[in-house]
Amino acid sequence: MSLIKSASTVSLLTLASRITGLARELLIASTFGASALTDAFNVAFRIPNLLRRLFAEGAFSQAFVPVLAASKAQEGEEATKQLIDRVATVLVWALLLTCVLGVAAAPVLVWLMASGLNQSPRGFEAAVFMTRWMFPYIGFMSLVALSAGILNTWKRFAVPAATPVLLNVAMIGAAWLGAPWFEAQGIEPIYALAAGVMVGGLLQLGVQIPALHRLGLLPRVGLAPTHLRQAWADPGTRRIAALMLPALLGVSVAQVSLLINTQIASHLQAGSVSWLSYADRLMEFPTALLGVALGVVLMPQLAGARAAGQPEKFSAMLDWGLRLVVALGVPSAVALLLFAQPLVATLYHYGAFTSRDVAMTTHALMGYGLGLLGLVAIKVLAPGFYASQDIRTPVKIALVVLVVTQLLNLLFVPLFAHAGLALSIGVGALVNALWLLVSLRRRGSYQPLPGWWSFLGQVLLASALLAVFLAACAQGLDWPALRSQPWTRIGLLLAILAGSAALYFGVLRLAGLNFRRLLGR
Repeated sequence: MSLIKSASTVSLLTLASRITGLARELLIASTFGASALTDAFNVAFRIPNLLRRLFAEGAFSQAFVPVLAASKAQEGEEATKQLIDRVATVLVWALLLTCVLGVAAAPVLVWLMASGLNQSPRGFEAAVFMTRWMFPYIGFMSLVALSAGILNTWKRFAVPAATPVLLNVAMIGAAWLGAPWFEAQGIEPIYALAAGVMVGGLLQLGVQIPALHRLGLLPRVGLAPTHLRQAWADPGTRRIAALMLPALLGVSVAQVSLLINTQIASHLQAGSVSWLSYADRLMEFPTALLGVALGVVLMPQLAGARAAGQPEKFSAMLDWGLRLVVALGVPSAVALLLFAQPLVATLYHYGAFTSRDVAMTTHALMGYGLGLLGLVAIKVLAPGFYASQDIRTPVKIALVVLVVTQLLNLLFVPLFAHAGLALSIGVGALVNALWLLVSLRRRGSYQPLPGWWSFLGQVLLASALLAVFLAACAQGLDWPALRSQPWTRIGLLLAILAGSAALYFGVLRLAGLNFRRLLGR
């Protein structure tokens, strides 16, 4: 399967995930609004998600996929299957211990994440309760990450990309059907969301098993202590563990930044954590559709090219990924900066979600939007290091960017409140991406192919005209006032977005850029 076909498959399935995720957020926003209890749920859900990004999709995947790809290319499938069994054994034991400790330490974790919830004792208690119920989700998702790493290495991208839909469907069912039932039983309705998270975790893990079984790659987990000792003695397992240490530090930097920002937001006005969360959900559309899809597809391909000693192919794949990032990331950033209010109003402004919530979420989305290009580019640039089993360089860069981000918080939060937190993350992402790019160039891993300057000129021209069009559409209508006419507002939004795409790609074509040829590269 070609890179573009693989990326398209992942991107389309990720789009389905993001659409259902957006439907989930719309339902939650209209049902619960932005309050101390929604802040409590967002904090409680963020704790297992933070650990998931540390130990599953983050450090573990960054260490596991390159070693797995190298083993498959150099040692054959039988040796690689044995490596999978042993890694799975160590992972399951580690997860059992982590989940037990996490449930016991829930009050401490909530306090570390958002001590400001103590301003509302009911909110703090609810966060602790939901954290305990949702903490085992980290176990499910870590095993999903193991399965996804295996399937992606064997170029089976569809199942891992589709599984997040199941979490969203489970949470939609929980908000739509579970919350009223909980309320009828005298139970706090928002607790239904915690139940939905757990059901979603089980479903996501469940669909991986048949896919692995069909490939003959379903891990055999050893539950006896002797099995654990044998698994830990395997050189491949130790190699992954050794790579995980710097990777863990690198991912921890991003999560520490998130932790600090959540802590700061919890001390701002009630609803701040939720406004940032709603804005972040919209940000996930471009970052996932482009950045995550490209990163997922490029990682095993880059690792295979590096293991096979093909530096030209390695560099060409990075160049292809970066051109797509620029071609699609720049107009997306323009849309988030100039068309944020119509997006937020049309998608969230229903039920308990007020006009004030629209304004606050819009400010946060604009802050994130400034750094969108950096956030997406990191997903392409960082695999250039991970595929070479160099995790230390991105870690060093991330540590400096963490300091920069928090210094920016000192400047931006007093000026822009919760939106200042989003703005700091956006600026920090731009610094991070630029540094990664310069490092790859200096070491000779990436050599830009000819035609970049004309390509940038074409993209900037099309984006400038797009900016004029979107600004006029955003300012020409009172989008929050259209709340009483939801279908009119939705129709206008879809028409403007379709017109924006036609304008942008039409100008690119007139300027001489053949987008189909760019994809085919």
